[in-house]
Amino acid sequence: MKVIKVANQLEGAKVAFDILSEKIAAGAKTFGLATGSTPVEFYNQVINSNLDFTDKTSINLDEYVGLDGSDDQSYRYFMNQHLFNEKPFHQNFLPNGKATDLDAEVKAYDAIIDAHPIDFQILGLGANGHIGFNEPGTPFTATTHVVDLTESTIKANARFFDNEEDVPKQAISMGIASILKSKSLVLMAWGAEKADAVNGMVNGDITESLPASVLQKHDDIVVIVDEAAGKFVK
Repeated sequence: MKVIKVANQLEGAKVAFDILSEKIAAGAKTFGLATGSTPVEFYNQVINSNLDFTDKTSINLDEYVGLDGSDDQSYRYFMNQHLFNEKPFHQNFLPNGKATDLDAEVKAYDAIIDAHPIDFQILGLGANGHIGFNEPGTPFTATTHVVDLTESTIKANARFFDNEEDVPKQAISMGIASILKSKSLVLMAWGAEKADAVNGMVNGDITESLPASVLQKHDDIVVIVDEAAGKFVK
């Protein structure tokens, strides 16, 4: 696990973009993508570049249960606004939040991941150590699954909704085992509220109580943090 400290999110996004460019030059074709505030500046760097994704595939980490892509709080909508509308891919995969059979949907998404092995995965980090929507206690062996969101995650996401009551209580998430299949990973974390999770991820025991700690086992992962998020990491 390589840790890179930067001054701010913009500098970190540029570091992540440089890694992405190197992976594309080396032949990367399939990209695991994340949503939320953490990767927004990274996506800005991608949009303002000359990189071409028209022969590339994207697979997103997660989607809220109950929202379709036309809902402005869905992750498909987020990806359209922050990346896909400006940088079209050959194909984009996200879980179907409106699926009537969630069990069938998670199996179908696992099949997509198996058919399109991820070369480069972008991750954010929750203050409680979650990656994707894999909350504390999620088995490291989990593949795509339906998640009951924790109260802390619901509160953290409430800023994107008019009322906290509007935040979906479930999501479909790529599992930890699925994430670990990715050939290379870049995790970004900004702000002091992430400092404990970053420290546990980098320096702590590997434990399901802090899902991101399992990333210590991956052979090719770069962690990019600002000074506040990385204040406990040398």
